[in-house]
Amino acid sequence: KHLSFLPASMYTEIQRERPGGGNILTHPDYIDGNPDLIKPKKLLNPVKASKSHQELHRELLMNHKRGLGMESKPELQRVLEHRRRNQLIRQKKEEEEAKKLQSPFEKELLKRHQRLDQLEKQQEKQEDHAPEFIKVKENLRRTSTVTGDEKAA
Repeated sequence: KHLSFLPASMYTEIQRERPGGGNILTHPDYIDGNPDLIKPKKLLNPVKASKSHQELHRELLMNHKRGLGMESKPELQRVLEHRRRNQLIRQKKEEEEAKKLQSPFEKELLKRHQRLDQLEKQQEKQEDHAPEFIKVKENLRRTSTVTGDEKAA
């Protein structure tokens, strides 16, 4: 109902007749008890009315009563962990395929690089076990050669 065509005096009279500050929507006509009017029925939610939804809801209630299905991790966290796990597996497969496709030259370069790394680690260990005065003497030699070179230049 749109009341814009009424004069202001009639609109105020209608407001006085209806309690609730003139809000027409809060008091529908069928509440007045008029038997001639058809009362509206509440609409059904199609999701809740479906059999699959009802069965799922019933199953969830039963599991909740039994204490089953109480997962320690939320679904999002489980999905993310599953994705990470799959990603790691894919990376490992790709690395293995890359190793299979390496040429003999690349394999030999890797072996030499690993040997050099091992030699450097052994030298560092030997230097760590050397007495303090030998380390200081080597440092003095290095500094004396640097200062000697600077004087010559």
